Amino acid sequence: MSTTETRRPRSRRNTVFGLAVLAGLVLGALLGFIAKQAEVSWLATTLARIGEIFVSLVQFTVIPLVFTAIVVGITSLRRLGGPRTAAQLGGRTLMWFGITSLIAVLIGLAIGGLGNLGAGVSVQPSEDAVADIAGRTEGDWWAFIQSIVPTNVFTAFAEAQVLQVVFIALLVGGAAYVLGERAEPFVNFNRAAFDIIQKVLGWIIWLAPLGVLGLLGNAFATYGNEFFTPLLSLIIAVYLGCALVLFGVYPLLLRFVGKINPLAFYRKSWTALQFAFVSQSSGATLPLSRQAAVNLGVPRGYASFAVPLGTTTKMDGCAALFPSITTIFIANMFGLSLGFGDYLLIVLVAVFGSLATAGTTGWFTMLTLTLAAVNLPAEVIATGVAIVFAINPILDMMRTATNVAGQIAVPILVARGAGILDDEALRSSADVPLLDDDRADDEPVREDKEDKVPANA
Repeated sequence: MSTTETRRPRSRRNTVFGLAVLAGLVLGALLGFIAKQAEVSWLATTLARIGEIFVSLVQFTVIPLVFTAIVVGITSLRRLGGPRTAAQLGGRTLMWFGITSLIAVLIGLAIGGLGNLGAGVSVQPSEDAVADIAGRTEGDWWAFIQSIVPTNVFTAFAEAQVLQVVFIALLVGGAAYVLGERAEPFVNFNRAAFDIIQKVLGWIIWLAPLGVLGLLGNAFATYGNEFFTPLLSLIIAVYLGCALVLFGVYPLLLRFVGKINPLAFYRKSWTALQFAFVSQSSGATLPLSRQAAVNLGVPRGYASFAVPLGTTTKMDGCAALFPSITTIFIANMFGLSLGFGDYLLIVLVAVFGSLATAGTTGWFTMLTLTLAAVNLPAEVIATGVAIVFAINPILDMMRTATNVAGQIAVPILVARGAGILDDEALRSSADVPLLDDDRADDEPVREDKEDKVPANA
């Protein structure tokens, strides 16, 4: 079958890549430990250079990625227009996306704050980054507002002022949204530019095993095995937070809002959740997620809209919980303390950031936006993100499973509230096989009958 055949090779590549990154982590830690214990200066220098090159490669994609992602994402919100029922369902869907993202980010902040993650090691940035950090004003809203408004558009891009670039992108994206068809050439240009940047970033990511080897090797050569504990604490914190959302928040919402048995939800969606955990891709899991929603009583027409939308904008694991925990981790690692204003900004980015970058987000973009929101220098952002790369495959498994669970759960809540949930399909034990629904993938979604979706679609 075509769907299965196209998914399996990608899954194998993801598995090989994940193993390569883990191998880089282990080998880097071993070489770094040898360099420190045996005082092999050339090895430590080599590891440091490899890590620096990888950080530079990641860093130069940050500014164009963030700008084009936001512009394309804002203009993509026009897709929610259409028949009145679709618009109403779309509004309710986005509302529940925001509610669950808010809950997830608050859980992440609580875990990150109580665990004091990243405080075990103090990473020293370069002199330029130190100067930027020294000028960072905490809790001063006027200074923050002034810092995000650029005096020169080109300077904001040239000096990698990420927060200013975000501000510019929001203005430009909003203007393009209002202009509609007149701005279509500009939007197409940004869409093409984003695709190009994504392709380049994809090539850079394939170098992650080597980059991880250098970064972790340099970290162990500099700080010794004390660097292992903070990374392990980050893994535990992310898994704990995702577990609370996946097995705590969603079941409660499904029970008291969706009026369904959480056990039925897990039984009918377990194949999709397992595939998401292994493949580390919400996109690859999309056919399974959509059919799981249908088997849980969501009308096929609405499921064909809500689940794909959720695949790009509904990421409680990657876009809400993970960035909040990791921002605290990176800030502590660089000796920075976050104030109440910073935590509020993290919440705002988590709730609205994924919607503002619809169709383009991922853990990389959302973490970058969150770090930028708390006004960290570009080099600190790139270094922190690159360090997290070392354990990202481990984190991504649980994050993706959490994402997919939310992408299935929210359409159920909305369908129940709109009175279109098919309880007969929900109670049925004769589900449509998750891997045998080619029609949903091969046929485009038609809007001529979307307003009158039968309950047993």
